[in-house]
Amino acid sequence: MPLFEVAIACEVFGPERTDLAEPWYELRRCAANPAGTRSEFGFLQHASYGLDALAGANTVIVPALPYACVQSGRPIPRELIEALREAGAAGARIVSLCTGAFALAAAGLLDGRRAATHWMYAGALSLLHPEVRVDASVLYVDDGDVLTSAGRGAALDLCLHVVRKDLGAEVSNQVARRMVMPAHRIGGQAQYVELGMPDTDDDSLGPLLQWAGTCLDQPLTVDELARRAGMSSRTFARRFHAAIGTTPLQWLLNQRLIRARRLLESTDLSIDQVGEHSGLGSAANLRRHFSIHLGVTPTGYRRTFRRERPADSGP
Repeated sequence: MPLFEVAIACEVFGPERTDLAEPWYELRRCAANPAGTRSEFGFLQHASYGLDALAGANTVIVPALPYACVQSGRPIPRELIEALREAGAAGARIVSLCTGAFALAAAGLLDGRRAATHWMYAGALSLLHPEVRVDASVLYVDDGDVLTSAGRGAALDLCLHVVRKDLGAEVSNQVARRMVMPAHRIGGQAQYVELGMPDTDDDSLGPLLQWAGTCLDQPLTVDELARRAGMSSRTFARRFHAAIGTTPLQWLLNQRLIRARRLLESTDLSIDQVGEHSGLGSAANLRRHFSIHLGVTPTGYRRTFRRERPADSGP
């Protein structure tokens, strides 16, 4: 089986991080054969528990399946399918990473649901399980008690999203920093793809983007950005798109949405104040952009991604 997705789950949930949240997760590795599961590149993975342990779990994470199960039609082990069904029936939250979605689909846990998997295998999942609404365009799908991710790096996005839901945005961001990762991209019920400050080899654009990122609450125009870059507006727009992959105005909007989301996650500012500080203007304008681009209201976003401290937690 692939190593990468297993390693992601172990790295995010395994190390004890009680300095960030108490209690932290208790990670248990389960396998049909606890004595050893062969993985790619010759590694042998040992587990401390059998699949019967899934029945008592709060969250079950299914990493990527062996390639033969999605490429060559090798059957998914029946004991895994049954264990997933039992865990789901017992109320566990079920999470799949990459092609782990094939196991969830085989267990009937994705019937009638929208789900993500690696884009290379989305067609195969749709063909095998037409009752599943496979979405190959998103990083991951959060359907409440069942969550599925696209391939590779998107698995890390989903694991950080789980931490974010459980323990709050600040804890999730701290975990990302410790992993030397940027704050995670969000891609659940809508495709929340965070476009951060991109790397660029264009020396004239790098400092400009850094400056613009500090002035998002101010009115910025393409003409003004072009002047600061020492170019005509037409040349600037062409160079910007070639380096960044989008238009200057779309990039500004993305950055303002990112700032608005962070303010909602980490401050008590009102919706009007968030709109003002992010450069998105009035509360009505903020709501409109959130509805169009994120599929939620600012209040709904704050409710989902901000973890309130208990009343007796102190300052």
